[in-house]
Amino acid sequence: MTTSKPESWAKNATTRAVMLGNKRRDTLPELRVRQMVHAAGLRYRVDYPPLAHNRRLRADLVFTRSKVAVFIDGCFWHGCPQHYVASRTNTDYWGPKIRANAERDARNTALLQAEGWTVLRFWSHTSPEEAATAIAQAVDASRSRAAKEPPNMGEVSPGT
Repeated sequence: MTTSKPESWAKNATTRAVMLGNKRRDTLPELRVRQMVHAAGLRYRVDYPPLAHNRRLRADLVFTRSKVAVFIDGCFWHGCPQHYVASRTNTDYWGPKIRANAERDARNTALLQAEGWTVLRFWSHTSPEEAATAIAQAVDASRSRAAKEPPNMGEVSPGT
């Protein structure tokens, strides 16, 4: 008995190979930013869900104590206004796909901000130096705010 492979979603073998080669994490732009942030003395989690109640939402770098979530967005996958070029093939698939990615990014950013997180998004073409500097500033600002806030001791009822 022989089993046949299901038909591929790709138009051809070359397209399939390219698509399978795309990584969800540890992309070159992400690695360069991580290297610079680490060299600056900051420690973070990689490909980590900032919200315990939403494990599918994962940021590229997460500073848990500072509540800073960083995303390095690819120009094609997230529809960069400067570099995105619409696919000329399979347009019925790619147009809605890229729009849905951008809408999901906006929803996730709003969700994290509503939970008190600082969200930083960089395009993959952003210089690693520029991204690392902005990340360090956001983490430092968050730490400064936290240091100024009085500790939460809970409510004390009168007469106790």
